[in-house]
Amino acid sequence: MIKRDYYDLLGINHSASLEEIKKAYRRLAHQYHPDKNPNNPSAEDHFRLITEAYEILQDTRKRAAYDRQGPSMGRRGFEGFGEPPDFSARKDFVDGIFEEILEDFFGADHPRQRKARGADLRFNLEISLEEAAWGSEQKIQFTRKSVCPVCRGSRCAPGTQPTVCPYCEGTGSLRGQRGFFIVETTCERCKGEGEYIPRPCPRCRGAGVLKIPQAFKISTPPGADNGTRLRLAGEGEMGRNGGPAGDLYVILSIRRHPVFTRSGNDLTCEIPVELSLAFKGTEVEAPTLKEPVRIKIPPKTPPGKIFILKGMGMPALQGRGRGDLKVQIRVEAPSRPGKKEREMMEELSRQGRKGKMGQEEASFPRSAK
Repeated sequence: MIKRDYYDLLGINHSASLEEIKKAYRRLAHQYHPDKNPNNPSAEDHFRLITEAYEILQDTRKRAAYDRQGPSMGRRGFEGFGEPPDFSARKDFVDGIFEEILEDFFGADHPRQRKARGADLRFNLEISLEEAAWGSEQKIQFTRKSVCPVCRGSRCAPGTQPTVCPYCEGTGSLRGQRGFFIVETTCERCKGEGEYIPRPCPRCRGAGVLKIPQAFKISTPPGADNGTRLRLAGEGEMGRNGGPAGDLYVILSIRRHPVFTRSGNDLTCEIPVELSLAFKGTEVEAPTLKEPVRIKIPPKTPPGKIFILKGMGMPALQGRGRGDLKVQIRVEAPSRPGKKEREMMEELSRQGRKGKMGQEEASFPRSAK
């Protein structure tokens, strides 16, 4: 039987800590891994030996047995612990260790302890057109998964702690032999976690997390429109295994306005004008998002005529400038027009056919300037 001193293989002394053992193995495994030494049998053999040494010394119980019996036992002396004698049957273990090496050198995550980012959350918020135009401060309330305030994520009742699963002895898996094959299955008792919770937390019932109400004040930007999305980084649900929290997305929608309709950054409204006033010309009061303004209606203004109030629409989102306000004239005729009213209606109709029913920039009375 070949004598193998596992401590010498890893270049450490017999009092080395678990962290020192792990550090030494990672350094050597990175040097001798077969993927980094193709067509080099001696490197593969050395990698096999240091992996065997690490597999024993990183386990407290196996290390104690090895220290008692000495290196003469070799690998065969530990078969009673349920380890397969064939190195190829430990491929999952070796691959897992190499992925830890990749984590150190290339930033990859270890699959068994992978940090998972928390889920993103969505909150739908309806605001008024005025709030969309000028910006506003809103309070939102929702629930999200957060660490349980009683157990602080340990999942255990106060004063207690997890214990090593007695079925898998903390490995999270069970091994059995079927013919020539060794089969590894997830431990059903601990669900692969390696820990058993003897007394679950009464508040979260052993989950470690709770859905807790949250409240935030947010600012909506000027010029917001339907579908505008606000991102609150890190305000989503908590991550797993120390992973980062997700984000909270607030999706805005604009409440229907009783006066204005919106098209991009432009607003449109309609104001009624009596037939006689539209025929001879007048001044009317037009609503805006701030306060009404007076505009001139020239003589013989046809129905549907649009007057444009430059820069009185919605502001551009995250940009400069504003849209326009379009005021459309609705000429109101009497239900039973006389001869004179019919003549005025025909004249306004002719004006419309001549192309005067289009759009023009509004003019304001001198007193309004």
